[in-house]
Amino acid sequence: MDSSNQTQKIVIKETEVTDSKDIISTLHESILGQILSFLPTIEAIQTCVLSQRWIHVWKSITSLCFSDSLPCYGKILKKEQFVNFVNKVLLHHLANSSITNFSLCLTRYRYDSKQVSEWISTVLDRRIQKLHIQYAGKVQFSSHSFFKCDTLVQLDLKVRCTLNVPIYACFPNLQNLNISGVRLESDSSIFSEDIVLNFPVLKVFEARACEWLTMQGISIQAPLLEKFSLALCYSSISNESCKSSIKIFAPCLKEFSYEGDLELDIILLDSSSVCDASVVIVVDEDKKDMMESLGFQAHKLLSQIHQVELLKLLFYKVLMHSNDIFTHLPTFGRLTYLQLNEVTDEALSKLLHNSPILNTLVLLNGVSHDSNKDAMSYASSVPHCFLSSLRVFQFNGFNVHEHEISLVKFVMGNAAVLERMIISAAFWLRYSDIDMEKVKDNIFSFPKCCSRAIIEFSDVNGSSTCSGPL
Repeated sequence: MDSSNQTQKIVIKETEVTDSKDIISTLHESILGQILSFLPTIEAIQTCVLSQRWIHVWKSITSLCFSDSLPCYGKILKKEQFVNFVNKVLLHHLANSSITNFSLCLTRYRYDSKQVSEWISTVLDRRIQKLHIQYAGKVQFSSHSFFKCDTLVQLDLKVRCTLNVPIYACFPNLQNLNISGVRLESDSSIFSEDIVLNFPVLKVFEARACEWLTMQGISIQAPLLEKFSLALCYSSISNESCKSSIKIFAPCLKEFSYEGDLELDIILLDSSSVCDASVVIVVDEDKKDMMESLGFQAHKLLSQIHQVELLKLLFYKVLMHSNDIFTHLPTFGRLTYLQLNEVTDEALSKLLHNSPILNTLVLLNGVSHDSNKDAMSYASSVPHCFLSSLRVFQFNGFNVHEHEISLVKFVMGNAAVLERMIISAAFWLRYSDIDMEKVKDNIFSFPKCCSRAIIEFSDVNGSSTCSGPL
């Protein structure tokens, strides 16, 4: 009896669900608009064909997302069709103050600069919260509207444009900033005190391939900033007396990343909290005259982040022109992970001696050697980290040079707590006459300070051989 009653109740509930009204269509337009905002704008607008009720619902969406690479009814819109589509949608939303997110991704066509600039200006005047622009072309929009848009929470600007920066600007709500290809100019042509950019709640700052054309230094005040990244950005002012500087006040900064030629002077006003850093130095061939000051600039930057725990220190065609970068190194008292790509054995020695608790060492591109000096001349003293902390040594781009073999032998014979050594042969050895089996046997025969250490050798064919306890 109980079983039949339960079956009857289930049937009744299924009937109720089947006969129920279209609950979604009865929702308020503002709610429907938020739901449709999760869709690409083209798909959201296509819902107007569902019924009479849905004809105007799309006009309530809070997010506009335009991409000329997204298909409409299975086909990519032609350039003229896409332009008309964007214009019509923006026209319908001129009176809608609920738009908070705007994304414009232009990757297929070249557009009239004035047209794209007009789209961006229209959105900035709407006090947008999240703005994403991606376009390889050059545009120009109102700098005044940009710096007055104090509602921005997230800004992703990957476009070639020029912004006239006022002496003081504040973005009170901005939490995430990512700019690329932007040219920053000063409103004032007279050298004066720093331009101040105030970001009270900013968490992430990323700038790539930007040009800083200012007579003043730039001061970034971001008390909550956690990640700062500056890549391939430069200054157009060559006068040394007016050299641009970027001062960063970020007491909560955890991740710091820099890539460039150190032409911009980076000043970290409070770097004690930085635990993860990446420094990539790249100098163009036509700027060899900068090499004399490069060592000082590199030392100055590294000294500001000497308390990091993880450090990637990568150089590209730099050490062959400037050998004084490692002359005066700070002591990295907290460093546990170090990654290098272009380093001499002498510089490596200095780094190891200045990293007393290093746990992991990664060499990405072998080790070079000054032919005027004896191989492994620094081996007269064992770095402190070898005695107490170095557990992993990864040697990529192993070229089987004498000084590299000496390095491997030195590490194996002196690293008291070494757990794993991974050696990967350089690619060019595939075409050499070197007997790699003989090289491996030779390495495996070296005495080990730590008997538990596993030595793994990977040859150019991808096969690997291990020596030690497994």
